[in-house]
Amino acid sequence: MLSLQASPTESEFTIHCWNQEAEEFPPELRAIPQPPRELYAIGRHSALSKPRVAIVGTRNCTGYGERAARMLTRTLVRAGVSIISGMARGIDAAAHRTALEEGGNTVAVLGTGIDVPYPVGHRQLHRTIAEKGLVISENPPGMKAYQGAFPKRNRIIAALAPLTIVVEAGFRSGALNTASQALEVNHAVAAVPGPIDSEQSRGSNQLLRDGAAFIATPDDALSLLGISAPKEKLLTPLLPDSEQKVWEAIAEGFVQTDALPAATGLGLAECLTAITSLEIMGLIECSLAGEIRRR
Repeated sequence: MLSLQASPTESEFTIHCWNQEAEEFPPELRAIPQPPRELYAIGRHSALSKPRVAIVGTRNCTGYGERAARMLTRTLVRAGVSIISGMARGIDAAAHRTALEEGGNTVAVLGTGIDVPYPVGHRQLHRTIAEKGLVISENPPGMKAYQGAFPKRNRIIAALAPLTIVVEAGFRSGALNTASQALEVNHAVAAVPGPIDSEQSRGSNQLLRDGAAFIATPDDALSLLGISAPKEKLLTPLLPDSEQKVWEAIAEGFVQTDALPAATGLGLAECLTAITSLEIMGLIECSLAGEIRRR
């Protein structure tokens, strides 16, 4: 195993290089057609020692797709599963971020050089995964994105995860490519159903039509892995009046922020203040679509 210094922008990280003979080199990758000659890695190799699931999907996800990715990730991480994805916008990022928020393991597989965050806007996500999880790439430091890099990257995601779950995917998408490559190495593929008139769900619904496992609830993913859902303690916090009203209003799941005044009898400003307070306490989460739910 070779250790390298990271580029100046990531100088606090050590880049490891694993060849196929290295103990750290994942054995699953030795068995695939055209295995990587070597892997570059930043972070904790222990992230690969857990049961693993790949969660992938469209970059242009809907609020529903983001919720589904977060729900699945939360359930899997709490059961000790490591989440693998490609650090793209949308579903990938939602899965990585939720795993990190839950204190779980996540692995980002890059199509660029190990020290080149892609997209550029995910520089902080790249840094956080490098600190708390694992970033891997078959590309050497400094390599930019190139034509064909991401389908090539997808074979590594598919090989590392015995189960790939597609959450929203267009008719032609990288997520479908990952699913196809998972099937080629005899790994399981599952998909989350979506509306039949949603462009983001055309590909995932097609997978279901063609025989992919159906994910109706987060527990379905655990069942496919042969893992039982952990029992969770009921959280009953003691809260100030406004926070308590918001807390009770979101008991059944995600609620749009602009619907809270009618549900709580509070003004919008009071609701927003209560949301901020609950978020600081770590009791709720807010989606990009302006919805909130209990954690």
